[in-house]
Amino acid sequence: MSQSYNRGTIESFGRWREFSAGMWAWIFHKFTGWVLVGYLFTHIAVLSTAMEGAEMYTNTIVTLEGLLLVRILEVGLLAVAVFHILNGLRLLLVDLGVGLESQDKSFYASVILTGAITVASVPTFIAGAF
Repeated sequence: MSQSYNRGTIESFGRWREFSAGMWAWIFHKFTGWVLVGYLFTHIAVLSTAMEGAEMYTNTIVTLEGLLLVRILEVGLLAVAVFHILNGLRLLLVDLGVGLESQDKSFYASVILTGAITVASVPTFIAGAF
């Protein structure tokens, strides 16, 4: 017979402090995956304006690109995509047996690399907004 594991109650909000790097990697990977799926539907909605004519599509893109909020969201989308890619590659290597002993270090490296790439790209994204 299997043992029962006490996962805590829904009210035990303090459990996140006990999470290891592997749990945070799993949470962030799931979150970034759902954000990318949400972006896919948004992207399809914007592209559907092209069916109403090239001028309508161009006006939609120009309007969206003129908004500072959209530029900031694009930076966030880049951060989400870069982390999801790097963490996916990390998971692939772990599944292949490479770097099993240093999973925590590789997770932290992917977070730091994501931050560096995102910060380096901010001037490119924000340049046309002002």
